[in-house]
Amino acid sequence: MSLGTDALALLDGWTAPDREQAAVRERFLELVRSTPDAVRRDHPGAHLTASVMVVHDDLDRVLLCLHGRMHRWVQLGGHLEPEDDTVAAAALREASEESGIDGLRLHPAPIHLDVHPVECRYGPALHYDVRFAALAPPDAVESVSEESLRLGWFGPDELPRPLAHATEPLVLPALAAARALRAGDPRRAGAARPQWT
Repeated sequence: MSLGTDALALLDGWTAPDREQAAVRERFLELVRSTPDAVRRDHPGAHLTASVMVVHDDLDRVLLCLHGRMHRWVQLGGHLEPEDDTVAAAALREASEESGIDGLRLHPAPIHLDVHPVECRYGPALHYDVRFAALAPPDAVESVSEESLRLGWFGPDELPRPLAHATEPLVLPALAAARALRAGDPRRAGAARPQWT
């Protein structure tokens, strides 16, 4: 299966949690169907990326990085690479590389989709970011990569500033997805709107 075929299958099978995300999902599907090369990092203009909100084993904190180029706190992630078999594999690879943590467990369904403008190495672009959640192992020790200035674990009520525009809305869905992974039922958080208590 090609990366483009996987992206279509992933997006086709994903149930958006609300109307806004359903509309964004349609934009993603239109891009991938009309432009198969949009899974390539060097595709000019719009292309897919994958990111991950890593959740601590205590299920109360998420790992954020202070991005070296943007100087904002964000979830981990980046471009799809030719060696990635799936969008989820790309997300897991990026999260592992940027966190230095082995043994992350990725939730199989995206928690969010986002389109945002960036200045890529290949020029101005739109990143169509597929966002996942992952659960860190109990003994996880993070280490800063070349792309980050700092890494840190933060609870929902103590998020650092400045924060990237679409990072905060990922925190609660990521915590819900990690709890579903821990409970052994990833379907509980993948497609439905999480319930907060």
